[in-house]
Amino acid sequence: MTNSNGGAVIECCKGFLSSPTYIDVFSGCGGLSLGLARGNWRGLLAVEKDPWAFNTYKHNLIEGKYRNSFDWPDGIELKPWDIQKLLDTHTHELSQMAGAVDLVVGGPPCQGYSMAGRRNQADPRNRLYEAYIQLLHLVQPSLICFENVTGFTNNFPVDAEESIRNFATELERKLENKYTINSTIINTRDFGVPQARKRYILVGANKDMQSASRIHDFFLELSQNVEIFLNSKGLPHCPTVKDAIGDLELSGNGKSPSIQFPGFDSIRYKSPQTSYQIGMHDGLDGTPSDLRLPRHRKHIIERFESIISHCREDGCPGVTVPEKIREMHGLKKHTVRILKSQGVAPTLTSLPEDLLHYSEPRILTVREYARLQSFPDWFSFKGNYTTGGHKRSQETPRYTQVADAVPPLVSEQIGIILLSILTNVPPRKLLEEIIAD
Repeated sequence: MTNSNGGAVIECCKGFLSSPTYIDVFSGCGGLSLGLARGNWRGLLAVEKDPWAFNTYKHNLIEGKYRNSFDWPDGIELKPWDIQKLLDTHTHELSQMAGAVDLVVGGPPCQGYSMAGRRNQADPRNRLYEAYIQLLHLVQPSLICFENVTGFTNNFPVDAEESIRNFATELERKLENKYTINSTIINTRDFGVPQARKRYILVGANKDMQSASRIHDFFLELSQNVEIFLNSKGLPHCPTVKDAIGDLELSGNGKSPSIQFPGFDSIRYKSPQTSYQIGMHDGLDGTPSDLRLPRHRKHIIERFESIISHCREDGCPGVTVPEKIREMHGLKKHTVRILKSQGVAPTLTSLPEDLLHYSEPRILTVREYARLQSFPDWFSFKGNYTTGGHKRSQETPRYTQVADAVPPLVSEQIGIILLSILTNVPPRKLLEEIIAD
């Protein structure tokens, strides 16, 4: 079947569900794609230039659990791709996909826009959204979804004739001729993720689609579907940090030498306890990956113990460590926080040393990072754990892969509403079909 735009249409009736298709641009490790795959979307292509992030994506989504939900095109080599090089060398193959792609999702690198770092209007990565638009012109999807940091919507000073004052406004201007669009800022904590993470989300539907006008109500439908979605998975609506990672505490598990990383210890995992932990364990038969503990020196452990203790006394877990406590411990960084066990985590960043465990004198493991982002325990990460210096802008180690991802719980819910618009099937009915399938 095809829709009014010539694309593939899903069929939903009496337990039968055929998969719509998507392309993920700037895919990173695959947070967006994982959510879509769980909602019965079928992947066609993932564009990611970093080898570590792409290997994570490939391991989990192209060769792993969802290998039967991915159809990489024969004419394009299965490897990390720079988006512009892909567009330049495979224009024909991409244009051949027109009519077969239902959705293009993507979130270009955010460093130039991010309020968490030094905003740089001249950062060449800021213009990568233009490559996203180029791809849309070639593959002509019925639906689009774009994600970025909230800084993408903030004005830059205009100091040159060719400068862009607001990248979100410019993106929307370039899309609105062909697509009915809608955008807003969401907070992932409102979708069952134990993390306060605000992100700009734009969705659009080709104006030739009969149901394109439903895009105007997209975010209303998304919020109305949260409770039904989480209940269908047995997940809590407002999980806390402890709900998410309490089963990974050393006090309840102990540690043992890492087999994969000699010289390091790993958490010796027992079992999930809360409904969120059980949901994230996702039927895994065995121990989650990425439980390697940081190798802190003795004086660092003592400093962390003292900082955690003083923060508890001052009632400041969950917020940036106050100046007087930083001065007391010779802590120069102004961004360090102690997790609040009964609250949600702050936005995770690519700097794991900025976030300390709520009760143990250490930074988090990659698996704890992943839990706070709603990645399932079977999803494993590839590449180095961290990087530093000038390589920070060139490499995407494991902590950064997790921190940069769209939480899969959020992308799955976004995918269900987009699928509902594509098929004109109510979200509740789609959930029933997906669960039955």
